[in-house]
Amino acid sequence: MIDKTLFIKKANSEIILVQIYVDDIIFGATKASLCEEFVAAMQGEFEMSMMGEISFFLGLEVKQSKDGIFLCQSKYCKEILKKFEMESCKEASTPMPSRCYMDVDVAGKGVDQTKYRGLIGSLHGYLTASRPDILFAVCLCARYQANPKEFHLKATKRILKYLKGKTNVGIWYPSYSPIHLIGYSDSDFQGVIWTEKAQVALVIFLDQVSFLGIVRNKLV
Repeated sequence: MIDKTLFIKKANSEIILVQIYVDDIIFGATKASLCEEFVAAMQGEFEMSMMGEISFFLGLEVKQSKDGIFLCQSKYCKEILKKFEMESCKEASTPMPSRCYMDVDVAGKGVDQTKYRGLIGSLHGYLTASRPDILFAVCLCARYQANPKEFHLKATKRILKYLKGKTNVGIWYPSYSPIHLIGYSDSDFQGVIWTEKAQVALVIFLDQVSFLGIVRNKLV
């Protein structure tokens, strides 16, 4: 209901998923014959060519094996580092310090808004699809796009320093692991220094192997 370009068909206990993006179609099924029937039906109605098993799409690298599917954006990571001249930067172990209290920094020195917004857009618009580990830090820095200061730019560049040493990190979907959904939450009361409202963080792990969690900062 949310994504109007995603189609799902169930046949008994089997399922096929079809995702449309402009003039490209990505599909997958739990049974090979469903894929074959879909290809035959589409080619019978439209002038289409089968490109084979997906390995790269819109900057997303897909590596499939009998053990599971691995999604990453290592090539795109390196492109971002090059674009913002951070190829030779020092690496950081985390996307942000454990104690990072960001505010509007009224007295701080302003920076180029276009460059700052371009950096945020490059991270949030494309990279967070396979990198939920940077989502919290990126969303926090994105709040200050209207009037970014040197402090905010430094915090955003730390995310790039983190990516420098973690370009090959991605999401691993194992084939045979049992499904276990585990969540953790924490609160920092009066953590938002300019409003004294609480911050709530939520991390979700699926199978404890794949880090599929969303970390978000929520004002209460």
